[in-house]
Amino acid sequence: MDFDFNQSIKRTGTASSKWDGAAELFGSADILPMWVADMDFPAPSFVIEAMKERLEHGVMGYTFPSESYKASVQGWMEHRHHWKVEADAIRFSPGIVPALGMIVDAYTEAGDQVMIQPPVYPPFHGVVKERGRELVLNPLQQDEAGHYTMDFADMENKLRDGKVKMLILCSPHNPVGRVWTREELTKVEALCSQYNVLVVSDEIHEDLILDPHAVHIPFASLPGTAAEKSIICTAPSKTFNLAGLNTANVIIPDAEIREKFVARIAELHLSSITPMGAAATEAAYNQGEAWLESLLDYIRGNAAYVQQYIQEHLPELKLQIPEATYLLWMDFRALKMSNEDLTAFLVQQARLGLNNGPTFGAEGEGFMRMNLACTRATVEEAMKRLDQAITGWRASQTV
Repeated sequence: MDFDFNQSIKRTGTASSKWDGAAELFGSADILPMWVADMDFPAPSFVIEAMKERLEHGVMGYTFPSESYKASVQGWMEHRHHWKVEADAIRFSPGIVPALGMIVDAYTEAGDQVMIQPPVYPPFHGVVKERGRELVLNPLQQDEAGHYTMDFADMENKLRDGKVKMLILCSPHNPVGRVWTREELTKVEALCSQYNVLVVSDEIHEDLILDPHAVHIPFASLPGTAAEKSIICTAPSKTFNLAGLNTANVIIPDAEIREKFVARIAELHLSSITPMGAAATEAAYNQGEAWLESLLDYIRGNAAYVQQYIQEHLPELKLQIPEATYLLWMDFRALKMSNEDLTAFLVQQARLGLNNGPTFGAEGEGFMRMNLACTRATVEEAMKRLDQAITGWRASQTV
């Protein structure tokens, strides 16, 4: 079945954070927004039809995750990721970031240490520090080719004193695009088991695997104690462009660990899913595989276009195609600009709105994140603007 991802949809005037919010964020309305991680593609037609059908019922009352809802999540996880999940392990959350906040609240105390692996999704920093926990950094290591790996020696050194109570893992990793191998995840599991660290794995990008040789492995599906000492956060939002529905699932295989999350979300009265979110999730997971495969092919094409363009026209930039996600982690360090100057250059000269690298951690200095979940025409326009800006920069260097 063919799906048209070249269709251009006007998003301005819809209170879109990505488009309508860009002028305030970047200080200019004359930019092409390629920042926040939502797509410029419409949700699949079968998802929209499911929501229309639910809407036509007319009553938008309080709703709980039904057996059919959980069965759709179970079926997707088993078929797509070879992971059998018990229905009772699936708990609703109004988004993964709210879930992370509730998890930090429920499983750690003020002053406890929580480890993250920068450069990483900015809210990982916030959900720890905002709750009075101590942030422990285990920075990823980057080789000369731009490939990122975990620093296990540093991880163990920082876990050894027993003060770290939780590791928030990004799998696949945002923004560097790594799909962690079984060997890497097994090392994480062994160290966290040895030092009694709860692993909270944000797997929201699990379906967006671009590298044909990469395989996403749900952390809790690993052998050993992984299922007993982990919490898995998932959502259909990135996969099917449903972020505005605020629908996510927290999968907690261990019943004793699960009780604390259930108690926390009940205390905050956040366990009720919206009727639209429930209908959309079921339709997406029950019918979405062919659409997803077409989406991935299209994003691979966008990534390949950018890579080739950089190789042919912009040798100052470095880029490694991500193994997963629709996000490019672009290295601008050869321009030798401060972060403030680089941001101004991209906004004022290239007229592009990208995610600022240092918001992902100090390790992001000199990098920018670009969202490729848009039409090819948008990508082409972005590279044209970037080319013109860097051509001007080159000329300024010879004066």
